[in-house]
Parts: sequence; C-alpha cells; structure tokens
Amino acid sequence: MVHRAGAGHPGGDLSSADILVALYFGVLQVDPREPSAPGRDRFIMSKGHCSAALYATLALRGFFPIDQLDTFMQPLSPFSGHPNRCGVPGVEANTGPLGHGLPIAVGAALASAMDGAPWRTFVLTGDGELQEGSNWEAIMSAAHYGLDRLVAIVDRNGIQQGAPTESICHLEPLADKFRAFGWTVREVDGHDCAALVETLRAAPFEAGHPSCVIAQTTKGKGVSFIEDRAEWHHHVPSDGELAAALIELERTDFEGAGPEDAA
Repeated sequence: MVHRAGAGHPGGDLSSADILVALYFGVLQVDPREPSAPGRDRFIMSKGHCSAALYATLALRGFFPIDQLDTFMQPLSPFSGHPNRCGVPGVEANTGPLGHGLPIAVGAALASAMDGAPWRTFVLTGDGELQEGSNWEAIMSAAHYGLDRLVAIVDRNGIQQGAPTESICHLEPLADKFRAFGWTVREVDGHDCAALVETLRAAPFEAGHPSCVIAQTTKGKGVSFIEDRAEWHHHVPSDGELAAALIELERTDFEGAGPEDAA
C-alpha cells in the first residue's frame, strides 16, 4: 500500500500490526456487518499516521473488500493517510495530530460509564506520542473518573520520527508514570499474539482503575533492513526493497519457506 501510494509510515505499521491482529481477531466485540452497533467495543488508533496497518486489518476482518485498499491515499479515496471515519467502516475517530486519540477514548469511556453500558474502549498510542501533554491530562482524567473499561495500549517501539524516543525526551520509567497517575499496568511482548490476546482479554486489571498495556515492539518488525531504523518512520520502499521485504515477511509467515516459495 505504501509503495503504491508513494507515501506512508511502514516502520510504525509493522510495529503495530500484531497488536491490531490480536485486537480484531481475538479481543474486540465488533461485527463487520454492523460496524455502528451501539453495543460494540470502541477502538481508536491514536497513532493515526499508521493508517495502512489499521485499514489492512479492517479489510481482513471483513469490514470492506480487500481490493479497496488499492486506493490508499489516492485522490478522493476514503482511505486517506490518517484514519477517516467518514466513509471507512470500523474507524471510530479521525486521528493524526498526535495526542488526540487518548483524550477521545477517555470521552468515549466516560460516556459508556455514564450510560452504564458494558462496552469497552481501547486506544493504541505511539510511544513518542506520549510526549504530548494532552495525553497526560487524559491519563489523569481517566483515573479520576475510575474508567476501568478503558484500555490504553502503548506501541513501545522506542523510535519516533528522526531518533530514539529516549534521546528526544525521556519516557522511562513509563510504567511507573502510568501507575503514579492511577492506572494498572501490564507489559507484554507486542509481537506475541497469544500473549497480547490473553493480556487484553484480562482487562480491566483492577476494578475502578483504567488499564495500560505497554507492548514492547520493534519498529519495522519482520523486515531486516527496516527494523530499528528511524529513517523508516516515514519512508517509501523502492521496487527492489518492496520485493525483498515481501520475501522476508513470507518467511516469517511460513516457517522454513525459501525465496522460491515466497515468490
């Protein structure tokens, strides 16, 4: 999708892909046939620049035909570079300006609590995004209102645009910071789908407290020349890089397969 469009964020798409798969295929109570059902769980992709990963997951889950992804970031396509709730089934909120998704999720979770509704709200944030102060206002508010049906997932890949997060503005000790703000925290391997599903299904971790899952991930997971490379935060693969990446990803999917099998 990124190669065809000539723009995108493949590093963060790949770091968040397993999290999205765990959510949509193992945790979220959603129905692709009725994407606006009142009792559905809500998911908000706060790191909206990684829309390609979200759209691909929604397509595979059955929200719309996969071939519609061919229009990603094309003129007049609903599949814009940041999630677009106007025209894309399953997208709950338009996100892109970092630091907006978690506050929106707090509002959704507060509405659920006020209505006494059983549905849950999940939100995926980038780690560099947590340098935005609006997130910490939201984190404080969620604890104040005891929003225990709110789950924040941090894609902790350690790299933001241009450099490692810790070289730009320290986030650690991140888990302790969430706990100090009144959240219950668990840490998990963000590329272990079984562990992700088990952890996310266990939320709320503590009654009366919002839950935070810090998912330890790798930027560009699955492609050797993208992994842990800050320049791939926003980068378009060449024809050769795309071919090489697809071979590596096929090897990941089908253990023992060689280049001939992957092709």
